[in-house]
Amino acid sequence: MAGLATTLGSGAMTNSLEEIFKSNVALLIGTNTTEAHPVFGSMIKQAAKNHGLKLIVCDPRRIELAERADIWLQLRHGSDTALLCGLQHIILREGWHNQRYIDERCENFDAYCASMDWFTPARVEELTGISQRDQYAAAEMLAKSGRGALYYCLGVTEHCHGVDNVKACVNLQLILGNVGVEGGGVNPLRGQNNVQGACDMGALPNYYTGYQRVDRSEVRARFARSWGVDESALSLVPGLTETQMIPACGGELKALYVTGENPVISEANANLVRASLQKLDLLIVEDLFINETAELAHVVLPALSFAEKQGTFTNTERRVQLSNRAIKPLEGARADYEIVAELAARFGHHFPRTPDGLFAEIRRLTPIYSGISYERIREVGLQWPCPDEMHPGTKFLHQNVFTRGKALLSPLTYTPSAEVPDAEWPFLLSSGRILEHYDVGAMSRRAPVLTEITNAGFVEIHPDDAAHLGICDGDRVRIVTRRGAVTTSARIATAVKPGTLFVSFHFAEEPMNQLTNDALDPIAQIPELKVCAARIERI
Repeated sequence: MAGLATTLGSGAMTNSLEEIFKSNVALLIGTNTTEAHPVFGSMIKQAAKNHGLKLIVCDPRRIELAERADIWLQLRHGSDTALLCGLQHIILREGWHNQRYIDERCENFDAYCASMDWFTPARVEELTGISQRDQYAAAEMLAKSGRGALYYCLGVTEHCHGVDNVKACVNLQLILGNVGVEGGGVNPLRGQNNVQGACDMGALPNYYTGYQRVDRSEVRARFARSWGVDESALSLVPGLTETQMIPACGGELKALYVTGENPVISEANANLVRASLQKLDLLIVEDLFINETAELAHVVLPALSFAEKQGTFTNTERRVQLSNRAIKPLEGARADYEIVAELAARFGHHFPRTPDGLFAEIRRLTPIYSGISYERIREVGLQWPCPDEMHPGTKFLHQNVFTRGKALLSPLTYTPSAEVPDAEWPFLLSSGRILEHYDVGAMSRRAPVLTEITNAGFVEIHPDDAAHLGICDGDRVRIVTRRGAVTTSARIATAVKPGTLFVSFHFAEEPMNQLTNDALDPIAQIPELKVCAARIERI
C-alpha cells in the first residue's frame, strides 16, 4: 500500500491476472507463485509454454518457476532493492528506457537517475551475488521484449526496507513505460484471499473505505453525515498498525479484538506477541476454531466459514465477487456482520444486519464501488474502480493518467537486512509457504486429504552445509535465532544456497515465527519476516 500509493496514487494491483497471456515478458520477484498462488501459477506456466511469454525469476531458492525461467537470478536474501536498481542502472546507461513516456507521465526523473548511478553492475554483483553478465541479460530482455509485467509477493514486502523494494519495482516498470498498458503493470499478489477487500473496506489505520484518508476533514464530514453522528465522534488521527498494537498491549492498549487472525503463530517474534497479549485487560477472538490466540482470550466469538454466509470477496486483481451461502450454519455460530452489529447495538448504534444492506452502504460511501451491485456480479465479478452502473469495471489502472497525476520516480539507496550472518549466527533463515497448506493452517490442516500429504514442518539445508554439520536427511535438528529455538526435521535440498535455511510456517507444533525478526519497515511497519540470522544444530 505505502509504496504503490506514494508513487502511483493507488495501492492496488494495476492489472488483471488474465493479462499474463498478453505480456511478452514477466519478471517475478519475491513470489513462489506455483505454491502460494497455484491457480495463477498455472496460468504463468501456460503462458510460457503456449503463448511465448519470456520469464525472469528472481528468487534465492530454486523454486518450480526458476526451472521454467528463461533467466533465473538467484539473489541473496534481502538484496531485492539492489538487484532491481542494478537492472535500472543498466537500462538507463544503455538508453533502453522509454524517455517519451517518462517525460509525459512521470516526475522527479533527474533525482531518481542520480540515485541509480550508485548501483553499478560490479557493486550489485557484490551485494546480490548475481553476475554482471546475468544482470545485463535480464535488463536487455526486459527492455527489448516489448510489453512486460512485474509480479511480487511477500518476499518483497516483508523486509525492514519493504517499501523501498516496492518503489524499486515501480521505478523499473515506469522507466520501461509498462504501467497503464494491457499486459504490463506492477502487480502485488496478495497474501490471503480477501486482503484486497479488507483494505478496500478500511481495515487500515489511516483510511476509511475506498482509501479515503481519515485525516481529511471533508472525508470525515461525509462519513459523519451518513452515519448520523457528530463529526467530533470521528477522529482525524490515524490509528495503530498491528505491529504497533502488540507492544502497546497492557500499556496504552487495554483491549484487543482479533478476527480471522492468529497472531501468536503468524507474527514475527511470536514469543513476544504471546507475552504482550497476556498483558491485556480484555482479549476477544472471533474465529472458526479455537486457535493458539483464542486459547489466551477472555471471550471467544464463534464465526461462520465462507460457505455458511453470503457476501463479497475482492481478490488480488481488484475483482469484487459474490459468494453465496452453500451450507447451513452450525448452531451457535454467527456471521461476522451479525456479531459486529450486535456489539454496536450494545453501544447504542445500529448497523445494517443483512449483506444487501451492508453492500448498499459500501456503494454509497465508496466511490470506487458505486457502480457494483449484487445483480451485476451474480455471475462474474467486476473490477474497481466502477463509478456507476453503466461502467464495465476497470481491467487495468492508470491508462491515461495516474491517480496522483504524474507517477513519482523515487530516488533509492541500499539498506541491508536488519540481521546478517556472523560467527555466532552463520546462516540466513527465510520462511515461506508450501503448496499443501495455507497460512497458519487453521483450515488446511483440518483437511485430511492435505494432512495425508504433509502434516509436519521441515528445514531445507544445502548438502554442503549438512555434510559439514553432520546432518542427514530426516534428522531432527534445532534452529536457533536471537529470539528463540524450534525443533524440526532436516530436508537436504539443493534448492537453497549454501549458508541459507528455508522453513515453512504452517505448523503450530513447530512455530517458526518464534524465530523471525520483528524489526520493522519505518514507513509501513511491516516486520522483517523473510530474513534473519540463525544457527542450526543436529539433535
